[in-house]
Amino acid sequence: MSSPDRSRAFGTEPLVKLLRQQAVPAAVGILMLSIYGIVDTVFVGRWVGPDGIGAITVVLPIMYLFASIGLAVGVGGSSILSRALGANDPQRAALSFGNMISITLGLSILLSMLSFFFMEEILTAFGGKGSVKAPALEYFRIIVPGIPFLAWAMMANNVIRAVGHPKVAMVTLIIPAVTNVILDPILIVWLDMGMSGAALATTSAYIASAAFTAIFFLRGKSGIKLTARDFIPDGAIVAEASSLGSATLARQGSVSIFYLILNNALFAQGGEIGLSVFGIVNRFLLFAIFPILGVTQGCVPIIGYNYGAELWTRVRKIVGLSIKSSTLLAFIIFGVIMLYTPQLVRLFTTDEQLIKLTIPAMRIVFAMTPVIAINLIGSAYYQSIGKAWPALVLTLTRQILFLIPLVLILPRFYGLNGIWVSFPIADMGASAVTFIFLASQLKQLRAKEAEAMLP
Repeated sequence: MSSPDRSRAFGTEPLVKLLRQQAVPAAVGILMLSIYGIVDTVFVGRWVGPDGIGAITVVLPIMYLFASIGLAVGVGGSSILSRALGANDPQRAALSFGNMISITLGLSILLSMLSFFFMEEILTAFGGKGSVKAPALEYFRIIVPGIPFLAWAMMANNVIRAVGHPKVAMVTLIIPAVTNVILDPILIVWLDMGMSGAALATTSAYIASAAFTAIFFLRGKSGIKLTARDFIPDGAIVAEASSLGSATLARQGSVSIFYLILNNALFAQGGEIGLSVFGIVNRFLLFAIFPILGVTQGCVPIIGYNYGAELWTRVRKIVGLSIKSSTLLAFIIFGVIMLYTPQLVRLFTTDEQLIKLTIPAMRIVFAMTPVIAINLIGSAYYQSIGKAWPALVLTLTRQILFLIPLVLILPRFYGLNGIWVSFPIADMGASAVTFIFLASQLKQLRAKEAEAMLP
């Protein structure tokens, strides 16, 4: 089936089938990424030590912030692309993709260059202090050149999914995971390269994923025909993509700001070992919500296409189906984490003090994780239909409205436990706010359905 035919299927195929086709590959890809993150930290924890875990805890939110450029451009541009395909406008789809390429590469290369000049300052701001600073600097120095490759891969993944190739998008996420898992034992253990080996494996993984997506587009598999003119920034496209992508950029930016505050709070309350505790917990954050993220990514092109085609009933039903299915799947993962917390923690370290502190921390942090499906899908819905403002508000709710204030206040009274308790409170609060937004929007969709049925 050609890419245009794949896109048109979003408006005709049964929604359960479509969501399964889109969400399963996305979830599998994210699961592989989470497993790679876990394996990477296991090798660092066992062959470098707790300070190595702390170093990764410091560097990762910085990389996520930089990668958010590609992710934000991908989400914002793909929303335009999906609606253009739904409205049968291939020229606008091509223009949006060409602009996405120019913006992603231009901004990510600039960020990579700036990072070399302000490396120590950036790491210190994100909590790279004490005995954690040296391994963090060693790791970050090798990771920085991979920023443009990571940003490209994140952008390309969204486009590949928008044109109806979810399995290819899945492979885009699996490739870096497999690359890293293969290289970690070789570089960290056999060649005894320590943090440098971990960083080199990660950078190689970014390059491999970027190369795979580039080959996909160069072979014409996307069905989007680009011309040189499509790469010239178009004011209207850039403005709309930036507006829509701002929600994703704000989410990642707020996450990075939160980690800046969190890492410093962790160091203040628990020193280097506080960073290491969250380093282990953090490696399971992606694993805990991979079904939610898979469904979220899977529903975005379906919502965008059907909204562009004014198929209001299908839009409303896919939102409800996405929330129900992702919440159910998340509860299953939640049960696994709660039942096997001690075994999972012991994978990373033999340090008994670190194990003792991490087990209760993990159980508290993940206490309300399944409910965040409402927040993530609600924000994705508004992005899909081209409404940037509510998407931005919902994106910022968890970090800005709840997590950051809680992490600043609660540790003053409850120490490290105050930090851990902040997470479930924020999950509940963000989901409640999103529910209010979505209830109003679903009411509007029903009104449009009724209006469309009138003679």
